[in-house]
Amino acid sequence: MLLCGRYELDTRSPLVMGIVNVTPDSFSDGGRYTATDAAIAHGRALAAAGAHILDIGGESTRPGAQTVPDEHEIARVAPILEGLREAGVPLSVDTRKPAVMRAALAAGADMLNDISGFTHPEALAAAAAHPRCGLVAMHMHGEPTTMQQSPPDYADVVAEVAHYLSGRCAALRAAGVAAARIAIDPGLGFGKTVEHNYRLLARLDALCALGYPVLVGLSRKSMIGAVTGKPVGERLAGSIAGALAAVAGGAAIVRVHDVAETVDALAVWAEVARLRP
Repeated sequence: MLLCGRYELDTRSPLVMGIVNVTPDSFSDGGRYTATDAAIAHGRALAAAGAHILDIGGESTRPGAQTVPDEHEIARVAPILEGLREAGVPLSVDTRKPAVMRAALAAGADMLNDISGFTHPEALAAAAAHPRCGLVAMHMHGEPTTMQQSPPDYADVVAEVAHYLSGRCAALRAAGVAAARIAIDPGLGFGKTVEHNYRLLARLDALCALGYPVLVGLSRKSMIGAVTGKPVGERLAGSIAGALAAVAGGAAIVRVHDVAETVDALAVWAEVARLRP
């Protein structure tokens, strides 16, 4: 079980996290849901389509993205939290900023999804201060602005990412965070080459061995385009294949743009898995 604010999520079956980007510059759907009403309607539609969690982002973290002031990010996210409060699913906020975390929790967020892995001391304190909020600690090398310009030459990307995430979980536990509140994310595309991404996807067992639910986000990313040759708007099939590979490898949560299609694919996968000898 993953404790997630008002909810307790059963991670024995794969969960779908639907993406609600309230940003003008996200790599896939930037600008589509910047209006509050449009973002709320989109979130409700994702929940109706079967999303188990909604992940709301007020700052793009695509490669090359520039940071935005805290107050701008809060102004984007807070009304969406209010508008989706009764959507019937946990509300996650995708942020690495302590001030935004505190504002999101005050506005009713059930989960914090931090690409920086709660490395900022104030972020760690904000996470620890809330007794029930779910937390996703992700691995990232560098900063979004420059992380893909020259990804490091990892000696063993799987071992290094696992070691980093183990350390972040230990830091959260030492700060008083219950293990039941923590999930981890290998950070596909965050300071990694295409080969690094697929090596991590192929070896999720090494992350699952840490004992925390694993979240994988690869929906529409360049790692899909690198294999299929398709532009962002034509990566649905590749994204679903990646989500199924993640779940087959042990992922508890997949973070996706295309919720309805992913939910259907996982339903078929689950039925086959149920009947497999």
